[in-house]
Amino acid sequence: MLQRREPADFWQSVTGSLEWGESPFAAARRELREETGLEVDIIDCHKTNRFPIHPAWRARYAPETETNLEHVFRAEFTSRPEISVNPREHSSYRWLPRTAAAELASSWTNRDAILDYVIHGQGET
Repeated sequence: MLQRREPADFWQSVTGSLEWGESPFAAARRELREETGLEVDIIDCHKTNRFPIHPAWRARYAPETETNLEHVFRAEFTSRPEISVNPREHSSYRWLPRTAAAELASSWTNRDAILDYVIHGQGET
């Protein structure tokens, strides 16, 4: 989980926006690299969510844009790699069991994605 600089109490997994002409898959790989320093294979979960834009980021969008379309991807690790957070966006990170990560997630779509697509670890339900 990544802790955003603004708002400081906002926790999330890797997120980001499409660049002009970029596919959701390419954006997901780029954002993972930019936000964590990781370059690994990602898996398309074939899940999208449409949700109202959070007030903290409302100014980033055109006035008539009220919702965001999110594409869900995941990455698999056999061990916890070291993360290099992008200090312009995030102040810290935590590796957490899936249930604890879901509880910490600030958005319902992030929470649902964690519960639906993160593989259970040892001792978790």
